[in-house]
Amino acid sequence: MFHRFAALLVLAASLMGPAHAQQQPQTDLQRTKLSVGLYKIDAQVAQTPQQREIGLMFRKEMPQAEGMIFVFDQPATQCFWMRNTLLPLTAAFVADDGRIVNLVDMQPMTENSHCSEEPVRFVLEMNQGWFAKKNIKKGAKLGGELFAATKR
Repeated sequence: MFHRFAALLVLAASLMGPAHAQQQPQTDLQRTKLSVGLYKIDAQVAQTPQQREIGLMFRKEMPQAEGMIFVFDQPATQCFWMRNTLLPLTAAFVADDGRIVNLVDMQPMTENSHCSEEPVRFVLEMNQGWFAKKNIKKGAKLGGELFAATKR
């Protein structure tokens, strides 16, 4: 009986995936510089499936000029939620040319799905209110090496 229970525990742990096993924030990702208007952003780059799955989970704070940009292989309708995410965030869904397709405020520790209004390869998460305080809206253009690379 005990062995069957232990085997079930191992199976359950393996099904939970890497985001559930990791209980601390990922703060050692590669970084890139982004800009929008006069504002500069120091963004961590989440580009592998595991990095994207963990995202900003477990972060207790994030400086105002920092964020995380999620990079996908192909444009698609991207949907995000806030499981295990402690900070209120705004997601900017971004087209290959750097244009913000839509902005969505997301509440901490929720599993509501927030999706792009059209297929995108990039999603930039910033502290909630950062875009609004700087009057950055849908249609604004982000600049940076990531977007220059996709024009080639």
